[in-house]
Amino acid sequence: MKTIHKMTVVTVTLCALTALSGCSNMSRRDKNTAIGAGVGAVAGAILTGGSGIGTAGGAAVGGVIGHQVGR
Repeated sequence: MKTIHKMTVVTVTLCALTALSGCSNMSRRDKNTAIGAGVGAVAGAILTGGSGIGTAGGAAVGGVIGHQVGR
């Protein structure tokens, strides 16, 4: 089970990095929102043991925080 959790975290991280690599024409606020969502998703996955709801919730909260940081 521990291996599955590590693989989930690595997969989510790689997906976030891949998505962020195409952000060259985004505004600073958009980049902060995307980074916040990626970090929040990874944190949510870690804190909830890989739960899909925890990952999605973390991404939502992280996205909101990243958006507000850009103000």
